[in-house]
Amino acid sequence: MIPLLLLGPLATVASPARDLHLTVYNNNLALVREIRSYEVPQGASQLAIDNVAAQIDPTSVHLRELSTGTGLVVLEQNYQYDLASPDRILERALNQPVTALSADGGTLEGTLLAFTHDQIVLQREDTGLSLLRRDKVGDLRLAALPQGLITRPTLLWQVQARHAGHCDVELSYLSQGLNWHAEYVATINADDSRAELAAWVSVDNHCGADFENAKLHLIAGDVHRAANSPPVPKMMAEYAARAANDTGFQEEALFDYHLYSLPRPTTLHDRETKQLALFPATEIPVDKRYEYEPWSNAKQVKVVVEFTNAQKAGLGIPLPAGTVRAYKRDRGGGQHFVGEDRIAHTPKEERIRLNLGFAFDIPVERTVIDRDRISTEVQEESIRVEIRNHKESAVTVTVRDRLWGQWKILQSSHPHKRVDANTAEWQVEVPANGQADLTYTTRMRR
Repeated sequence: MIPLLLLGPLATVASPARDLHLTVYNNNLALVREIRSYEVPQGASQLAIDNVAAQIDPTSVHLRELSTGTGLVVLEQNYQYDLASPDRILERALNQPVTALSADGGTLEGTLLAFTHDQIVLQREDTGLSLLRRDKVGDLRLAALPQGLITRPTLLWQVQARHAGHCDVELSYLSQGLNWHAEYVATINADDSRAELAAWVSVDNHCGADFENAKLHLIAGDVHRAANSPPVPKMMAEYAARAANDTGFQEEALFDYHLYSLPRPTTLHDRETKQLALFPATEIPVDKRYEYEPWSNAKQVKVVVEFTNAQKAGLGIPLPAGTVRAYKRDRGGGQHFVGEDRIAHTPKEERIRLNLGFAFDIPVERTVIDRDRISTEVQEESIRVEIRNHKESAVTVTVRDRLWGQWKILQSSHPHKRVDANTAEWQVEVPANGQADLTYTTRMRR
């Protein structure tokens, strides 16, 4: 009740929030929108809310009356965040009477003149100055919380009402300290042809406020913010539409982003991470590929799993950015982690690639067997790529090479294709427990 005393006799504290909406973005930002009720007198008064997020952006606060019954007009808006702490209380209590109780039960009364992290200085009427060690003071009593301090960040409005009565207002503001991200679990089947994909979202709340029974919305996309947005005060920083059932989110396009709405209320406490199912698990077809790119790893072959975010493949909804963790079951049914990769925001019908690691049984040796400088601008190279397959089944390895300038392949043991202006690609079949050699000669002109 201390904030009520500080705000004065005209202050009116709102009823608990109802119809609370929480929209969380990917970039440490959230929009809080709620409806509160007041009983306001005719004329001037103050409205106060003392349970807002500690990392609120005070310049984003907006208050409006939902009806015109009282004719409420906002004259002034204030955000108070001088929060009470032991040292702030002592700072505000300087030159004020205090009572110090020592650890052995003694009592000292006087005026607080100064304090440090380990001492307190009192001016006493009878014995002059007393220097007390703070660790020897069992209790330090003040008559009241010093003027101007509050226990929680508080929004305060000076308002004018034409008529007294009940007033419903909508409050909205932006706050830092809230974020969300997606996690996916892909369990790959025995022959690596299909995977069961499940998706979760994790919502992190470190904004300094609890949100009870909130209607949760998540925005996927990169929302631009002005570079000169006022920073949150340092002291506060320290402080498709698809839903198989009510456990999943409903998706819809919103402006140039995507909105995911939970169809049931949820409570998000301060300093809590909540995980919620994004959509029910679904089985999708996948392609496993082996790729060799010597500029990233000269000795090993990458293992890549690909799938299409298509409705006919069991998906077909915009997928928010997040980490995909892949698992596979052994012969006894035990599940094991086999790699992970991050995906970007992915629209429907787009292809997704997951780099899950490097193949243990497919070593590679790349050798420049000849290099000939034809002129200062022209160079020829002959390359051999030896691929050894120690698996019990044949594999196809995609081999890529980066070339510079104006280039062409003079000769090659395998057909190649030009991927782009700097990349050539080959498909090399390697037999089980066997080896395949790719040889080619390039000419590059500056």
